[in-house]
Amino acid sequence: MQTIGLLLISNTFMTFAWYGHLKHSSWPLYVAILVSWLIAFGEYIFQVPANRIGYGQFTAYQLKIIQECITLVVFVAFAYFYLGESFRWNYVGSFACIVGAVVFAFWGRG
Repeated sequence: MQTIGLLLISNTFMTFAWYGHLKHSSWPLYVAILVSWLIAFGEYIFQVPANRIGYGQFTAYQLKIIQECITLVVFVAFAYFYLGESFRWNYVGSFACIVGAVVFAFWGRG
Protein backbone atom coordinates (compact mmCIF):
# COMPACT_ATOMS: atom_id res chain seq x y z
CA MET A 1 0.00 0.00 0.00
CA GLN A 2 2.95 2.31 0.64
CA THR A 3 3.98 1.93 -3.01
CA ILE A 4 0.51 2.95 -4.20
CA GLY A 5 0.49 6.03 -1.93
CA LEU A 6 3.93 7.15 -3.13
CA LEU A 7 2.91 6.60 -6.76
CA LEU A 8 -0.24 8.67 -6.20
CA ILE A 9 1.81 11.56 -4.80
CA SER A 10 4.47 11.33 -7.52
CA ASN A 11 1.87 11.29 -10.28
CA THR A 12 0.16 14.34 -8.83
CA PHE A 13 3.46 16.22 -9.06
CA MET A 14 4.10 15.00 -12.60
CA THR A 15 0.62 15.89 -13.82
CA PHE A 16 1.10 19.45 -12.61
CA ALA A 17 4.58 19.53 -14.16
CA TRP A 18 3.35 18.34 -17.56
CA TYR A 19 -0.03 20.06 -17.78
CA GLY A 20 -0.25 22.79 -15.12
CA HIS A 21 1.31 25.40 -17.40
CA LEU A 22 -1.60 25.03 -19.86
CA LYS A 23 -3.62 27.28 -17.58
CA HIS A 24 -0.87 29.91 -17.85
CA SER A 25 -0.49 30.35 -21.60
CA SER A 26 0.79 33.91 -21.11
CA TRP A 27 4.00 32.60 -19.54
CA PRO A 28 7.02 32.60 -21.84
CA LEU A 29 7.92 29.06 -22.88
CA TYR A 30 11.21 29.10 -20.94
CA VAL A 31 9.32 29.97 -17.72
CA ALA A 32 6.85 27.13 -18.29
CA ILE A 33 9.75 24.72 -18.85
CA LEU A 34 11.63 25.90 -15.76
CA VAL A 35 8.58 25.72 -13.50
CA SER A 36 7.71 22.29 -14.91
CA TRP A 37 11.23 20.99 -14.21
CA LEU A 38 11.11 22.28 -10.66
CA ILE A 39 7.77 20.55 -10.06
CA ALA A 40 9.03 17.36 -11.71
CA PHE A 41 11.86 17.17 -9.18
CA GLY A 42 9.20 16.56 -6.54
CA GLU A 43 7.87 13.71 -8.62
CA TYR A 44 11.21 11.90 -8.51
CA ILE A 45 11.41 12.24 -4.72
CA PHE A 46 8.35 9.98 -4.51
CA GLN A 47 8.63 7.88 -7.70
CA VAL A 48 12.06 6.39 -7.00
CA PRO A 49 11.19 5.18 -3.48
CA ALA A 50 7.84 3.86 -4.73
CA ASN A 51 9.57 1.68 -7.29
CA ARG A 52 12.31 0.58 -4.88
CA ILE A 53 9.77 -0.41 -2.22
CA GLY A 54 7.35 -2.00 -4.69
CA TYR A 55 9.84 -4.01 -6.74
CA GLY A 56 9.81 -7.56 -5.49
CA GLN A 57 6.27 -7.21 -4.20
CA PHE A 58 5.32 -6.42 -7.81
CA THR A 59 7.14 -7.12 -11.05
CA ALA A 60 8.51 -4.17 -13.02
CA TYR A 61 5.69 -4.68 -15.54
CA GLN A 62 3.09 -4.55 -12.79
CA LEU A 63 4.65 -1.44 -11.26
CA LYS A 64 4.46 0.32 -14.62
CA ILE A 65 0.86 -0.71 -15.20
CA ILE A 66 -0.12 0.44 -11.71
CA GLN A 67 1.67 3.74 -12.31
CA GLU A 68 -0.12 4.32 -15.62
CA CYS A 69 -3.51 3.58 -14.08
CA ILE A 70 -2.81 5.98 -11.22
CA THR A 71 -1.66 8.58 -13.76
CA LEU A 72 -5.04 8.40 -15.47
CA VAL A 73 -6.98 8.69 -12.21
CA VAL A 74 -4.91 11.72 -11.19
CA PHE A 75 -5.22 13.25 -14.67
CA VAL A 76 -9.00 12.88 -14.77
CA ALA A 77 -9.32 14.79 -11.50
CA PHE A 78 -6.75 17.36 -12.66
CA ALA A 79 -8.39 17.98 -16.04
CA TYR A 80 -11.85 18.26 -14.52
CA PHE A 81 -11.09 20.37 -11.45
CA TYR A 82 -7.98 22.35 -12.43
CA LEU A 83 -8.40 22.81 -16.19
CA GLY A 84 -12.22 22.80 -16.10
CA GLU A 85 -12.58 20.23 -18.90
CA SER A 86 -15.68 18.09 -19.17
CA PHE A 87 -15.65 14.31 -18.83
CA ARG A 88 -17.24 12.46 -21.77
CA TRP A 89 -18.64 8.95 -22.11
CA ASN A 90 -15.87 7.75 -24.43
CA TYR A 91 -13.28 8.61 -21.76
CA VAL A 92 -15.12 6.25 -19.40
CA GLY A 93 -14.90 3.49 -22.03
CA SER A 94 -11.21 4.15 -22.56
CA PHE A 95 -10.55 4.05 -18.84
CA ALA A 96 -12.45 0.75 -18.54
CA CYS A 97 -10.15 -0.76 -21.18
CA ILE A 98 -7.11 0.29 -19.16
CA VAL A 99 -8.58 -1.19 -15.98
CA GLY A 100 -9.00 -4.39 -18.02
CA ALA A 101 -5.28 -4.26 -18.79
CA VAL A 102 -4.53 -4.07 -15.07
CA VAL A 103 -6.71 -7.12 -14.46
CA PHE A 104 -4.81 -9.07 -17.14
CA ALA A 105 -1.44 -7.96 -15.72
CA PHE A 106 -2.32 -9.40 -12.31
CA TRP A 107 -4.19 -12.47 -13.57
CA GLY A 108 -2.83 -15.64 -12.01
CA ARG A 109 -0.48 -13.74 -9.71
CA GLY A 110 0.28 -15.61 -6.62
